[in-house]
Amino acid sequence: MTTRKPSREIAVAILGATGSIGLSTLDVISRHPERFHVVALTANRNVERLYEQCLQWRPRWAVMADAAAADKLRARLAAAPAKAKVKKVEVLAGEEGLRQVAGAAETDYVMAAIVGAAGLLPTLTAARAGKRVLLANKEALVMSGRLFMDAVKDHQAELLPIDSEHNAVFQCMPPDFAAGPETGLEKSGVRRIVLTASGGPFRDRPLAELAAATPEQACAHPNWSMGRKISVDSATMMNKGLELIEACWLFDTVPARVDIVIHRQSIVHSLVEYADGSVLAQLGNPDMRTPIAHAMAWPRRVDSGVASLDLCRAGRLDFAPPDPERFPSLRLARQAMEAGGTATAILNAANEVAVDCFLRGTIGFTAIPALVERALERVESVAADSLDAVLAADRAARERTLALIAAGA
Repeated sequence: MTTRKPSREIAVAILGATGSIGLSTLDVISRHPERFHVVALTANRNVERLYEQCLQWRPRWAVMADAAAADKLRARLAAAPAKAKVKKVEVLAGEEGLRQVAGAAETDYVMAAIVGAAGLLPTLTAARAGKRVLLANKEALVMSGRLFMDAVKDHQAELLPIDSEHNAVFQCMPPDFAAGPETGLEKSGVRRIVLTASGGPFRDRPLAELAAATPEQACAHPNWSMGRKISVDSATMMNKGLELIEACWLFDTVPARVDIVIHRQSIVHSLVEYADGSVLAQLGNPDMRTPIAHAMAWPRRVDSGVASLDLCRAGRLDFAPPDPERFPSLRLARQAMEAGGTATAILNAANEVAVDCFLRGTIGFTAIPALVERALERVESVAADSLDAVLAADRAARERTLALIAAGA
């Protein structure tokens, strides 16, 4: 991985600006106006919040994934008072708009924070345009692993992980891991990666009560402030399964070299064990501004706004293995990665559909992993050797999962 010499102001496009990662990114940028400026902001349908962000940041582009929402934003900006200085903000719409700002010559860094499969194509566009990709959208790698990593290499992009776990692993890796002539854990003297997980809101709830869990309960994460989809993924621990897959691609390894442990305090964000028995860990308060600031300033360090970690106040650090009966999603994700091909795209698509239906009250909580497992059994996995193959698997898995739900399976 090459290191670019930063210019005085680095132009940042934030894909998913109105979500929790987007808001944290803007907070970090606000602390370093001499270093970063916002060139593009995007959202799905949250017109009001993106409008307010445009008033504050005056980006070159504002993109709404939803075309009707784009029309509303365009009208809002046109009606803004002259002193707001937003008349020159160009409003774009849909996937084409997202891809345009992700690959634009004016864009230096792309914060890829769109949740789910919707983030794949704009994030891939950023990689193919040779940008520094700040990857908070784990689904891009889960769906298209080899294709995505090849795009990063072929177009000399920089790929830096934003997930707190992968960012922690990245910080604990050997300095030459990404830039050396050979990659892979064994070649770098690394024995294994250990991803930590809080266990979510249901880590202690009796198994018999999980079927009746509500969306509000599933979204009440004990340590982190996150969006609803990823909060449910944390409750099922599918997020950790997706992170296992992502870690395999990011760090050129296999599932057998990635372990997962429950760590209630969310202070140790992940660990790397070396062949000599050394174990390096990255610690910090559970605040996404830390990995965001790290990736934006890398290889330097800048203030993130996160308070210093008080170990004496924390008092203790607990670790335990995850319960396979409580968290079957971990097994499904590991099996999908081991199977290869489009199995991971099928896993992700089925999970997105199931989580959405759970949040809308269509299915129960424990039906989520059950539906994912049935989709993996019933949708054929093929070689993930083209984007068309990946997207076809995604569509097939969504259709099959919806059919299973309609049939009451």
